[in-house]
Amino acid sequence: MDLGPYIESIRRDLTAAAEVGGPEAAAAADRLSAALDSSVRLSIIDALSAATDVITRELAPGAVELRIRGREPDFVVTRPPAPAPPAAPPPPPPPLPPEGDEGGTARLTLRLPESLKPRIEEASAKEGVSVNAWLVRAVLQALNLPPDDNRGRGRSRRGSFGIGQHVTGWVR
Repeated sequence: MDLGPYIESIRRDLTAAAEVGGPEAAAAADRLSAALDSSVRLSIIDALSAATDVITRELAPGAVELRIRGREPDFVVTRPPAPAPPAAPPPPPPPLPPEGDEGGTARLTLRLPESLKPRIEEASAKEGVSVNAWLVRAVLQALNLPPDDNRGRGRSRRGSFGIGQHVTGWVR
């Protein structure tokens, strides 16, 4: 930004005002305006700097900077980042298997750290389902299985027993 025209305008105004006082005042105003060049330039730069601070606060997170190149100020505008596209909604949880499942059920004893039990109960209560139904859903999600993937079909493609299949015997 060239400050020359602004400083020249102040110099002309000072000279015009001094001409009213006669030739001596006009000569003094001319000498004075040459001496004030640096001071006027610095005052204008201070005013521009204060303005960039106000503009930057209004543009946040964007910004306006005032940089001095040689004797002239230069503005650098940093635009705010484009808004991120809306996040895709999380996939809905798989439907719960029916409580009275006709495919049979298996009993399992699960040992948990004491600190997990209240958290599981709270999560199931939030979803309005029983702890058992919540745990079944969590297992289905962890195994990446749809709710009805293996009912009544024996072994799945992964070689594991399907949900509702019974295995009997002893294991050491």
